[in-house]
Amino acid sequence: MDENKQTNNKIEAKIMPGDFIINQNETILVTGASGFIGSYVVETLLNKGFNAVRCLIRETSDGTRLFNIISENNAENRIEVIKGNLLSKDDCQRITKDVKVIYHLAAAMGTKIFSEAFLNSVITTRNLIEAALQHNCLKRFVNVSSFIVYKSSGGRKKGVLDESSPVEKEPEKRAQAYCYGKVKQDELVIYYGEKNNLPYVIVRPGTVYGPGKAFIPPRVGTDTFGVFLHLGGPNRIPLTYVSNCAEAIVLAGLVPGIEGEVFNIVDDDLPTSRQFLREYKKKVKKFKSIYVPHFLSYFLYFVWEKIAAWSRGQIPPVYTRKEWKAIWKKAHFKNDKIKEKLRWRQTISTRQGLDKFFDYCRKYYKISN
Repeated sequence: MDENKQTNNKIEAKIMPGDFIINQNETILVTGASGFIGSYVVETLLNKGFNAVRCLIRETSDGTRLFNIISENNAENRIEVIKGNLLSKDDCQRITKDVKVIYHLAAAMGTKIFSEAFLNSVITTRNLIEAALQHNCLKRFVNVSSFIVYKSSGGRKKGVLDESSPVEKEPEKRAQAYCYGKVKQDELVIYYGEKNNLPYVIVRPGTVYGPGKAFIPPRVGTDTFGVFLHLGGPNRIPLTYVSNCAEAIVLAGLVPGIEGEVFNIVDDDLPTSRQFLREYKKKVKKFKSIYVPHFLSYFLYFVWEKIAAWSRGQIPPVYTRKEWKAIWKKAHFKNDKIKEKLRWRQTISTRQGLDKFFDYCRKYYKISN
């Protein structure tokens, strides 16, 4: 693995609580608090000494990890857990009362239906923002987006994916409901920033991994056809260990003077897809895989796209050249901006993170099987 070298050696020291835009007794809201990333965000806020963290979870959410965090930190008096629905304007009014900072992580995950993605990513976000603005006390709205919104590597620096890279302008053609929902959600947040002075920050994590989620990153390949097709090859995976990611998200809500900014979240020393898959097979479980070179995978995506168009809706366009360029086009991932403006530091190295992750996956699959 080649280390992603820090380009700015004069980055300021880590930001201290006295520099935050709120004090430790003011109210913070975390939506999606029982989720994989959300629970780590709550834990990070507790570790920074915040005493009034309000957590929104769905009625059907598994809150085991969240409640374990509360118990382990003796934080029953510092955490308020509310069950609610962001589609309910009354619930949104209730949960945003007296809130100074919102970390919005709740999202439509897993759905393949565009209308559901729009409903649970865009309408919910609109309800939350409008309720918060009515209370007239919000100092920062952090929208947790995703790398999935990017069109491809490019922008001002070809081959580099950073905050200047173009966002997908026609997400409906990507055949990914999650991409569509996230693009439209970001557009909505920016709109409220321009028209209603919403003090927003957008963060876009790469592939978040760590204990609590056993998976192979989509940028490695796919097992859709009954055999694992290794498509990533020499491409680097934009990994961010979950606690490193949570630290960056939390700082985005606390650091002064960054309203209207976008931050990508990705760790240093990123492995290639080939390196990751080799280690996964060695340390977690063995399985057969077939490497598909980029020229061939691009051709297959092109063929599928044409067949889907020819079928007039009978075959879904799940593989398109737009998707290929967004996922498989080789890119270098930069994190200079979060280091410089958020004064973020990677506390868990990628080597440590991968070891913890592989250990978790190995234990998970032994239990599952």
